Amino acid sequence: MSDSKFIKLDNLSFQQIFDQDAELIPLMTPEDEEEINKSDIPEELPILPLRNTVLFPGVVIPITAGRDKSIQLIKDANAGNKTIGVVAQKTEEVENPGIDDIHKVGTVARILKMLKMPDGNTTVIIQGTKRFEVGELTQEDPYLKATTRSVNEDRSQIKEPEFEAIIDSIKSMALKIIKMNPSLPSEASFAIKNIESSPFLVNFVSSNMNLSVSDKQKLLNNNNLKERALLTLKFMTKEMQKLELRHDIQSKTRSDMDQQQREYFLNQQLKTIQQELGGVSYEEELMEMREKAATKKWSNEIAEKFEKELGRLQRMNPQVSEYSVQRNYLDLLLDLPWEEYSEDKFDLKRAQKILDRDHFGLEKVKDRIIEHLAVLKLKGDMKSPIICLYGPPGVGKTSLGKSIAESLGREYVRMSLGGLRDEAEIRGHRKTYIGAMPGRLLQNLKKAGTSNPVFVLDEIDKLSSSSHNGDPSSAMLEVLDPAQNNEFYDNFLELGYDLSKVLFVATANNISSIPWALRDRMEMINVSGYTIEEKVEIAKRHLLPKQLKEHGLKPKDLQIRKPELEKIVEGYTRESGVRGLDKQIAKVVRYAAKSIALEEEYNTAISSEDVEKILGVSHLERDKYENNDVAGVVTGLAWTRVGGDILFIESIVSKGKGLTITGNLGNVMKESATIAMEYIRAHADVFGIKEKSLDENKVHIHVPEGATPKDGPSAGITMLTSLVSVFTQRKVKSKLAMSGEITLRGKVLPVGGIKEKILAAKRANIKEIILCIDNRKDVEEINQKYLKGVKFHYVSEMKEVIDIALMKQKVKGAKRF
Repeated sequence: MSDSKFIKLDNLSFQQIFDQDAELIPLMTPEDEEEINKSDIPEELPILPLRNTVLFPGVVIPITAGRDKSIQLIKDANAGNKTIGVVAQKTEEVENPGIDDIHKVGTVARILKMLKMPDGNTTVIIQGTKRFEVGELTQEDPYLKATTRSVNEDRSQIKEPEFEAIIDSIKSMALKIIKMNPSLPSEASFAIKNIESSPFLVNFVSSNMNLSVSDKQKLLNNNNLKERALLTLKFMTKEMQKLELRHDIQSKTRSDMDQQQREYFLNQQLKTIQQELGGVSYEEELMEMREKAATKKWSNEIAEKFEKELGRLQRMNPQVSEYSVQRNYLDLLLDLPWEEYSEDKFDLKRAQKILDRDHFGLEKVKDRIIEHLAVLKLKGDMKSPIICLYGPPGVGKTSLGKSIAESLGREYVRMSLGGLRDEAEIRGHRKTYIGAMPGRLLQNLKKAGTSNPVFVLDEIDKLSSSSHNGDPSSAMLEVLDPAQNNEFYDNFLELGYDLSKVLFVATANNISSIPWALRDRMEMINVSGYTIEEKVEIAKRHLLPKQLKEHGLKPKDLQIRKPELEKIVEGYTRESGVRGLDKQIAKVVRYAAKSIALEEEYNTAISSEDVEKILGVSHLERDKYENNDVAGVVTGLAWTRVGGDILFIESIVSKGKGLTITGNLGNVMKESATIAMEYIRAHADVFGIKEKSLDENKVHIHVPEGATPKDGPSAGITMLTSLVSVFTQRKVKSKLAMSGEITLRGKVLPVGGIKEKILAAKRANIKEIILCIDNRKDVEEINQKYLKGVKFHYVSEMKEVIDIALMKQKVKGAKRF
């Protein structure tokens, strides 16, 4: 139980309740109370009479139903709107109470839980909401029902200093009573401290005081909140006086026992019990620790630290809470793999086979791993590099870690950093806290059993930069700095631990969200998307066999040939990775599995018609090239976090003045449109555009898919081409796309994400691409098989873009502006 705003229930075994449903009941906040006060009570309610307790608004109590009428009422209400009226009986001896046997003022309650207890009884947990007055009886069987009237409460004095002083006194006295009374649970003090609502505090204390039903009913009947608070304080004062008197009597009659003698007897009893149960005694545990420490390969500094901490544990009372922290610390020292390393396998050909077997493509990453192995083989020892694989989701970044570990012959460890906000998750907690633990880095190394595993830091771009629990991204700086991580300091360990032999492999989708200092410490390797041909090969070699195995099918039960795989890739997935493709193949495999289970006939060799039957008609045609005969429509290339994509930029001219830009564009794209328009104004004669038409016509630029935010400078030449096309009424060449930034001087500047953009263009069946001349080196770095069937035009001036992109003749029937 922490200081969170939750309570447990008093009148029923906590263990019985929460073993069946491990939920805590939230304390009522002022906002909850205000919302309840605004709500109306039902005009008619089923009435549940209580024998020996009174329910107050906001308070949660368990009720064990014994009478048949009560059981029926609870079942009906729980099946309905869960709202009932709870009223105390005047005398608890009455077995079948009528309207005259219950008090007039009760509490509207809502049913929170119904529990079937081990003894066969039905227990219902209810929470009071508002007081009400019982009206006329409307039903007697199978249980009581009556009309209700709302009872208003006078809260006019709630802001007065005197009332606030009364509330402070109630809270202070309640905490003293809880402390002095051993029969009250310690959780009650946390509940009292966390109650924010003054009316609910009065109700909560009134409900939990040791009072008779008639006294509690007096409190419930009182409509003046201040008077009720004073009466509650009066009852509490009497209870406090009784407790003090009882405490004095016990103090006088209790015989004092020497503390050391008491501890000696208790320890002797504990030792005897452990021996009787066949367990390990306290001294034997310490001896086992010393024997285990003798086998560890650690330095003299760590050995001295262990002996010192073991001596501290030996002097410590096992009953104190710090004992468990100290014991955990010594266990960590013994379990960490100090100077224990797995032997690297230097068979480079075997490593290459493993990497090629598990991953198709990704040549740069494979080459980097082979290089690392080669240096290890020649030198024998080196500081492991910090590799960061970045790229869109589903391209195999995380799974590469397993292949790297297998090729090196090392242990594999994965730690997800997505959403990690607490610095202590990396650096550990200080031992001053009860329940302190080491950071997850050391925990994973302890689990791996070696000090040189392949450690995958997954989703490092989603690591929180700062929060009220510290700055986890800054804590990672020491972990990922080869010059510092040989003495990584964990707050719990309080010693330096060598991480320099660990091969860290980080993964990220968007490197721009990684702090620059963290990015500077890593070797960035781009894992870009796959071509259609590569996806087909991956599906054939990896995805289909994996799905057949996971669904319990054999290769002979289902065959998907290359044409059908290509149809699935092109028509049902539009991504850089293969995660979506994996899901589509899983659907096809499930279809075969269902047919086998139902003993239905199906084609084991899936045809194109079968693909459409199983997956439905393809709806992913949005990035197919649109061969428009309309001037002003241009295809652009864009980079997104999930890979490359194409977008269309449309322009029209109408009577009026000004420039309108739509399509959920960012500031950079809007500026590109403005630059393009101003450049056309300055060079209208070059493009054959009348200056008068620029002044007398309104231009509207739109980028479709308006719900998707778009930004970046790479649409500059696309916007320029679109504007020139609409003013000259010359349409753009068929199957052509472009990407590049523009300046007012008429220059075309290079842009990024070239490989992803080219892959997107190939998916859309683009045949020609216009890029800045400075992007030629980026294209030359790409494997030539990715570029097959695509012609590149490299430009440096805006005029070159127009000459290449636009056809010479005008659109038939159109006029030049």
